Parts: sequence; C-alpha cells; structure tokens
Amino acid sequence: MIFNRMNSLSVCTLALLAGTVSCASPRSSLPAPEPTPAASDSLPNDVKWVRSSAEYRALTREIYTMAGDRLPELVRGLPARGWAVILDADETVLDNSEYQRRLAVEHSAFDAKSWTAWVNERAAPAVPGAVGFTEHVHSLGGRVAIVTNRSMAECDATRENLRAIGVQADLVLCQPAGEADKNPRFQRVQSGGAAPGLPALSVVEWLGDNIQDFPSLTQAARTDSAALAQFGKRYFVLPNPMYGSWEHVH
Repeated sequence: MIFNRMNSLSVCTLALLAGTVSCASPRSSLPAPEPTPAASDSLPNDVKWVRSSAEYRALTREIYTMAGDRLPELVRGLPARGWAVILDADETVLDNSEYQRRLAVEHSAFDAKSWTAWVNERAAPAVPGAVGFTEHVHSLGGRVAIVTNRSMAECDATRENLRAIGVQADLVLCQPAGEADKNPRFQRVQSGGAAPGLPALSVVEWLGDNIQDFPSLTQAARTDSAALAQFGKRYFVLPNPMYGSWEHVH
C-alpha cells in the first residue's frame, strides 16, 4: 500500500510540473467534529434559568419593589428601630446558583461537605433587588433580620458574605442543632430573645424562597387559599426552581 501511494504521488507531482493536471490533496473521510456546546447549554433548565434569564432578574426585582412599596403603610406609627423585616438567606438574599452549576457539571448531588466548602468561599452574589431593599428598610428606620437554616458553624462565613455584597444585617440567626423549624427563631425576634440587648421587634414582612420561610406554613398551604392570603401583603416569595421543600410533595 505504501508503494502504490508513493507511485500515485509521484505521478501527480510530474503532472503538476508538466502543467497538464491539477491534483487535490487527499481528504479524510471522517465528518467534521460537532462544535462543543457552551457550558450553560448543558445545565439543567432550572439552573440555567436562574443564572441566565432576564425573567429571573426582572421577577426578583419586581418582588423586592413590591415589598418595599408596602413598607410605609405597614410601619406607620411604629417607633424607629422597633420593627423589622425577616428574610431567608439562600436564594432570597444570597444567590447560590454557582454551587448548583458546579453540582450539575460534576454530576454530583448536594452534600454537607461541598455545601460548607461553598459557604466558606463567601462568594455568593446578591439576589437582584435584595441589597436595595435592605437599604430601604434601614432608611425607614427598620431592622434587617436574616433567619437561615445554615448551620451555626457556617454563620460567621454567612455574615461575611452578606457584608461583602452590601447587606448590613442587624441580626443573623443560623440554625441551632435540631432546630430546622424557623418558627421558634421568628418568635425570639418578636419577643426580644433573639440576641443580647435586642428589644422585642414588630415584624412587618417576611421574605423567602420556601414556604417554610413564612410563619407556620408548609407545603400543605398549596390547597389552602386562606393560608396564602398574606402573600403580596406581608409575605413575599422569591422564585427558586432549583430546590426546596416542594421536591418532597407527591
């Protein structure tokens, strides 16, 4: 085969020198490789929507604007520094879609070790609208309380991440061991037992991405219109299609 290929090339070379024919270089019969898709194209739609869509950014800004517009009416007659709003942290104030992106790329599932490593990076950006809303709360004389189910061991890193994005939280309550239910912490904010020197506060609004971020609510509220009556008035929910207590609903 090598001898025949060399003969063929020699004939072609002689013909070119004589000016009688043109010879094309031999081409591979293999098809051209498909272009590699962009990294975002391989993400699950829920993660891609949060990270890339205009709709997500428009919606979070809209919700925070609505919550801010309600405040002057809700705090009328309340003493300055005597009222508060309670916000969840993850997917309400802090955007963890980068962590979700990494899980998707690595074909991994959530686990405590990788989550704590992400928290300790202190790298979560702000959910659009969150920083401006907390500034608005302070400008009206209110306090910002973050009630999160991040562990106590993750609380210092969480506070630093919040400060890094410009959120000046008056109070950050992480999850004590065995207290996944946020209601006791909500009650401590309202009764004055949340932190030394902090008085009882009138909580005028709650903001979160999970139904359990709101007082006494669970996924059972989906069939109870009365339980949902405060949404848009004192309760404001942020979109999170990536994870949540809804995953366990059948």
